[in-house]
Amino acid sequence: MTNTDKASQPDGALFSELPSADLASRIADQVLQAIGDGRLIPGQKVTEAQLAREMGTSRAPVREALRLLESQGLIVTHPRRGFFVHSYDADELDDIYDLRECLELHAAEAAVARITDADVNRLAAQVELLKQLAHEGQIQEQVAQDYEFHRMLCALGGNMRVVRLFDQIATQLRAGIALLGRNYDDPWEIAQSHDVLIEALRHKDAARLRRELKEHLEEARFQVVALFRNDKG
Repeated sequence: MTNTDKASQPDGALFSELPSADLASRIADQVLQAIGDGRLIPGQKVTEAQLAREMGTSRAPVREALRLLESQGLIVTHPRRGFFVHSYDADELDDIYDLRECLELHAAEAAVARITDADVNRLAAQVELLKQLAHEGQIQEQVAQDYEFHRMLCALGGNMRVVRLFDQIATQLRAGIALLGRNYDDPWEIAQSHDVLIEALRHKDAARLRRELKEHLEEARFQVVALFRNDKG
């Protein structure tokens, strides 16, 4: 959310008022952010009237935005009941992690051939931020910045369609983690687990990067899906 958006957001409101240009996509962006942040949780009803009131729009662009998010699998419609945040089950999350792994491994392989020392330094700085957030106990922000690290790596692969798909997947996974109400591992361990990725990137060691990244992603997949099955079982 930009500073302008924050400034126009009334106290206690989930969403901020928007100007008239490109309303549907901007509404969708705010709802997407709320899902990723855990302010809208899986299974929660999303009321057209509330969004329209808080954003200062009519209900038509709100409905258009929700239909867009429905097409992406983030919102579902129940007849005569309205729109709801999609509620995931363990098998769905496992499938999403599987797709994420395919995307990231492909992007990382491409990134090794393109990456510069400056790129590696930016990724290393992001890992240091993860460690700082772990030290400060800012767990939700660490989750967001962890996904930002992986988004940066995907972007270095040079295929923006991969990045856009990663953004959609990341929101779905963040929504699932928000539903758990806790992280899957110690925040400091999560931060440190990125160090081996930086080492592989510094040496442009594609084989090691693939091996370490696959292990990194599969550990998160195993832990999150197991927690989700236990909680929902």
